[in-house]
Amino acid sequence: MSTIQETTEVRPATAKRQVYSPLEAYWNAFQAWRKREKLRTELCRLTDSELEDIGITRGEIDYVASNRSISPDPLRWMSDIATLK
Repeated sequence: MSTIQETTEVRPATAKRQVYSPLEAYWNAFQAWRKREKLRTELCRLTDSELEDIGITRGEIDYVASNRSISPDPLRWMSDIATLK
């Protein structure tokens, strides 16, 4: 018979795995595309005056949706501009 001499710590079951799956990159790209499409759809549903209120035109919707660094929120644009100076 053997006896256990050491005690081990119980780690949380929610620890993230460090295993890389080739499908993970595709899944993340798909999720990013879905977020861009959702943003584009929401912006397309706004009226021209609502788009003007946030500082974009209907022709800029695709550009704004495809560039994640640009927010349709004008207050965020102002903070981004302030950090560049």
